[in-house]
Amino acid sequence: MPGKQQHFQEPEVGCCGKYFLFGFNIVFWGVLSNISALTDLGGLDPVWLFVVVGGIMSVLGFAGCIGALRENTFLLKFFSVFLGLIFFLELATGILAFVFKDWIRDQLNLFINNNVKAYRDDIDLQNLIDFAQEYWSCCGARGPNDWNLNIYFNCTDVNPSRERCGVPFSCCVRDPVEDVLNTQCGYDVRLKLELEQQGFIHTKGCVGQFEKWLQDNLIVVAGVFVGIALLQIFGICLAQNLVSDIKAVKANWIKHDDGYRLLK
Repeated sequence: MPGKQQHFQEPEVGCCGKYFLFGFNIVFWGVLSNISALTDLGGLDPVWLFVVVGGIMSVLGFAGCIGALRENTFLLKFFSVFLGLIFFLELATGILAFVFKDWIRDQLNLFINNNVKAYRDDIDLQNLIDFAQEYWSCCGARGPNDWNLNIYFNCTDVNPSRERCGVPFSCCVRDPVEDVLNTQCGYDVRLKLELEQQGFIHTKGCVGQFEKWLQDNLIVVAGVFVGIALLQIFGICLAQNLVSDIKAVKANWIKHDDGYRLLK
């Protein structure tokens, strides 16, 4: 109508989406950083693994957080591509693990045995092995005799260690009424007959117990992986939506000699 100014609703970057993406990065950054709890893998120093994983998560978190707050399309695109790459790597790993199950089992056996050899060399590694053996009620990769690979526990005549022919305390069958942990419960236990050993230590290997645990908790494990995958897809969609909003706002401006003004 004459005398009235007509107003146009210009596109704008939604604050809700921007800060939601920022919060998503904080949560996702924390979740994925937990994989730095992994330790020795075939001789790989856990410190280096921590540095690599921490570096990746720092770069990803920086790109997502700063890109969202500063409305930087380059960082947001980098975040999306990086997160998508991680997603497809996880998907490929899952498919390969299903196809090459026997190879994975052999690698797991090798992984545990390598760590058995280095049991006394790294306190973090020692705690990880003790946790695994206690949690899955197992001992060694395939059984207690795998501890012959360790220089302190092997049964050779030249071994002067007091732990000779023994196993770590984490292999022991715990007495539920026992208040004080007996760290010497595994001493000389492998000098006994196998049937006698069953009354003192767990005789099943951790590879078999881990496979049994996966089968018993298949729905939970699958749910966790699906949840992480959906979280990644959600993050990619958030970033791409924010990029579209920023581009829409920039497209609504034209450059003039005296600066930028809205295109009417």
